[in-house]
Amino acid sequence: MSKPTARQTKLTVSGYQTSVVRTALAVLLVVAGIVWMAVYVNVAKDAADFVSFPGAKKPSDPLPWMSDLGRWNFAIGFGAIFLGLVVAAHRLTPLGRGRGVVVGMLGCFLVGLVWIVVFYFIGQGGPVPVMKDLDQYNLLVGIGFMAVGFTYATKWE
Repeated sequence: MSKPTARQTKLTVSGYQTSVVRTALAVLLVVAGIVWMAVYVNVAKDAADFVSFPGAKKPSDPLPWMSDLGRWNFAIGFGAIFLGLVVAAHRLTPLGRGRGVVVGMLGCFLVGLVWIVVFYFIGQGGPVPVMKDLDQYNLLVGIGFMAVGFTYATKWE
């Protein structure tokens, strides 16, 4: 009986093994979260915000299931974005090793900080559509980005 051979790792140009599936899943989750919120804001939000009063005509609703979710659409969208960023923090993705960890960590920290600062400057009635709709939940979004930044911080060597 021969001795089993050691498992060979796949090396790329950078010298690290990269999981294309995990990287593609991370990108897909982030893009899906952005698209989910964009579709809600541009297509289904008018029907979700409709308040019935005499003589008012209800707007057309091509996605009734999405308008029924209301603000939960933002939770689904940002949840997908945060999950995609957490998946990207794995060592088999480009953001999960080397300089990518620092880029991901500082990027998430800065996006969270800028999100909160912009929210405080423009207020709840500002011109930014998503921030206007989230009200005080903008603080949760900013803190969520910072929390994802800490998942990158745990990978920093």
